Amino acid sequence: MKILLTFCLILSFSGLSGQDIDSIMQSMDSGTGNEPVFATFKSPKLVLLQTNETQKKQELIFWVGHRFGDISGGSRTLFGLDYATDIHLGFDYGISDDLSVGIGRSRFNETYNIQGKYRLIQQLEKEMLVSVTLFGQSSWITRKESFDNEFPKESDKISHFLQVILARKFSPSLSLMLNPGYLIRPSLQVEDVNDKASFFVLGMGGRFKFTKRLSLIVDYTLANGLDRPGELSPQSYNPLGIGLEIETGGHVFSLNFQNARYITENNFIPHTQSSWEDGGVRFGFSISRNFYLGPKDNQGKKGY
Repeated sequence: MKILLTFCLILSFSGLSGQDIDSIMQSMDSGTGNEPVFATFKSPKLVLLQTNETQKKQELIFWVGHRFGDISGGSRTLFGLDYATDIHLGFDYGISDDLSVGIGRSRFNETYNIQGKYRLIQQLEKEMLVSVTLFGQSSWITRKESFDNEFPKESDKISHFLQVILARKFSPSLSLMLNPGYLIRPSLQVEDVNDKASFFVLGMGGRFKFTKRLSLIVDYTLANGLDRPGELSPQSYNPLGIGLEIETGGHVFSLNFQNARYITENNFIPHTQSSWEDGGVRFGFSISRNFYLGPKDNQGKKGY
């Protein structure tokens, strides 16, 4: 019933039922003023979740993320700034305007990841209510084993995450998204025998732009209590992030707070073991920078 409810939410949000894709494509080609909607979000990631944004063709983005320790440590740890729970460096490249591929590395578990993002449907001004983007990521743990035979097979170190990103730009100031996804893990990566190795999650997020360069960003991932047991040992919590996004030309900065210690979906979804109520909140930031690698004559012609 929970899985059925999730899919009902997806269908009701997207408004895709009954849509005739062929007629939509024809209206795009006919030049009737039914223009595509771009720049729903300004970065490939919000606080924790992926957005629907893909890289332009021949464009490379360099993304850096950092998570500090719990602010509950007070002045003794400079409110968590003495510690780093995770650091992530990543690159995404646009194969086409609709397809991006990426690679990255996280400090937690010395994890490497590869990912791909494909824009399946573009929001249109009149007929298509939402953009639909597909996202997939595989992560590989490369740290040394904590004990003998912790990972008997190399495949025991690898996990996967699949997601559909439904996003809508309601106005120049307001964008929202709904992100149903599925995490796939080897059983040896499960800490509690009552936990599930693989389970559905439902993410949601939004961006409210209140000045030309400043935006409030929020995202939340419902995992525990949906398709995963709510009571686990160690106790897990649903990740919630709130931040301020700052645009400065080719750079996008995000200053944020969240209860997740880790950055990539394969890590923070199963391993968020702090809550906002108990002071398990930490400061973090991210920086992204775009580089155009194609011919200079084509740069800026597509103006998103």
